Amino acid sequence: MRARRVVRAARRLSVALVAGALLAGCGSEASGGSPARIDEQAADPATDKLAQVLARGTLVMFTDPEYPPQSMSVKGASRSGDTRCAANQLTAPEVTGYDAETGKAVAAALGIEPCFVTPSWDEVISGSWTDRWDIAWGSGAITADRMERLYVTQPSYSTPTNLFVASDAPFEETADLSHKSVGACAGCTMELYLRGTLELPGVTLSFPIADPDVQPFDNEIPGLRAVAQHKLDGFVCSEPVGQDEIDRGLPLRMLPGALYETYKTGYVDRSSGLSSKAFVEEVDSIIQELHGDGTLERLSKEFFGTDYATAASAFDLDALDQQVQ
Repeated sequence: MRARRVVRAARRLSVALVAGALLAGCGSEASGGSPARIDEQAADPATDKLAQVLARGTLVMFTDPEYPPQSMSVKGASRSGDTRCAANQLTAPEVTGYDAETGKAVAAALGIEPCFVTPSWDEVISGSWTDRWDIAWGSGAITADRMERLYVTQPSYSTPTNLFVASDAPFEETADLSHKSVGACAGCTMELYLRGTLELPGVTLSFPIADPDVQPFDNEIPGLRAVAQHKLDGFVCSEPVGQDEIDRGLPLRMLPGALYETYKTGYVDRSSGLSSKAFVEEVDSIIQELHGDGTLERLSKEFFGTDYATAASAFDLDALDQQVQ
């Protein structure tokens, strides 16, 4: 990994003038970013994703404005006056949260402006984005199924997945929810886990909840609230999502013992009409730098109250043998 970083650093230095010329052609300088980096093989915006985002001067990312603390809208925020973001895109001041701030940090390292769009999560994990956005940080996990449609980047954080029940419910362990109604976000790893079909690269899973009545929700928050209202026996979600609702006063408790752990990644569409190789490599390098300088640990403590980032920095992405085109 160290040798790869040295090679990339030398490559960026050798083409700094090319990157500057691309951004200069877009008008004013990118908001708050450092000088843009570009691979010498990625100089044509018509064929290469990295060159496209640098020439455009924006990094367009998925967000969910109602998914705290990962992503959320900022009340009273004003749209940037000199923004390059399109009219149907959110600007940096309008969105925050761990995923959103991770995306902003990557855009800053590229020297371009972060912009956000809000497609459904199903649209994100289905692939075939037709280049409507460039990358998606949505606390999505690295799974075998999604890697068939999406490239994955170096994880920004990792979290345990847990089972949440009403605070006055009689359940004491996960197996107690066998044959009970259990919710999860639709299409997420949690729904696949409850259905017994989840595959995580390099992980052996156990399935202690036998034959649950699976209830999918578009978003975790309504599902957790249904549990608190005794409309549902339990809900499976990542620890920080459920804990955040408890901290907000929802009468829930987390059953002991994580069901499994996932590594949260950035997704890039495999079916893009552009080459994604240089783009994915550059994002991987930036994420590692953000781990190395403590940025992601700081953001994790700010938004989650604990360090979920450090464990992800040691994830061996090369072990997945992902062939990015």
